[in-house]
Amino acid sequence: MAMKIRLARGGSKKRPFYRIVAADSRMPRDGRFIEKLGTYSPLLPKDSEERVKMDMDRINYWLGEGAQPTDRISRMLEVAGVIEKKDRNNPQKAEPSQKAKDRAQEKVDKLSATEEAPAEEAAAEEAPAKEAAAEEAPAKEAAAEEAPAEEAAAEEAPAKEAAAEEAPAKEAEKK
Repeated sequence: MAMKIRLARGGSKKRPFYRIVAADSRMPRDGRFIEKLGTYSPLLPKDSEERVKMDMDRINYWLGEGAQPTDRISRMLEVAGVIEKKDRNNPQKAEPSQKAKDRAQEKVDKLSATEEAPAEEAAAEEAPAKEAAAEEAPAKEAAAEEAPAEEAAAEEAPAKEAAAEEAPAKEAEKK
C-alpha cells in the first residue's frame, strides 16, 4: 500500500479549504483517508498562523512509515523545517511561451514591412516616370532610355542609405 501525505479539498465553491491527510495513493483526492494531519487555508494572509496547521508528530510518524508527501506538502514541510530543501530545476521558467514568441515574431515582421514599404513606394513612383520616358523616346534612341534608368538607380542608392541609417535610430528609440 503506497501512502501519500496530500491535500484533500473542502470548502465551498470559490472558497477553498484543504485538509492535510495521510491516504492511500489509490484513493480519490477528496475521498477516503486514514488520518487527518492538519489544515491549509489559502485565503488567509501568508503571515497568518492559521493558514497552515500541521500535527508534526503524526507527520513525522507517517514519513517514518514511508509515506511520500506531494509537492505542495513537501514545500510546506520545507518551510516548517521538517525536511531538507530540494533543489528544483525548471529550465523553461524564464522561457517565453509559444504565444509570446509568435507575437514577437509578428512585431518584427510588421516593423520590417513598414521599413520596406517606403522604399517600395519610391520605386513605384519612379516606375511610371520610366514608362513615360520610354513612350516619349523613339526606338532609335535606346541609349537615351538607359540614361534615365541609370539616374533613377543613382537616386535610389541615397534613399536606401538613408533608410539604413534610420533603422538603427528607430531601434535605439525602442530601447
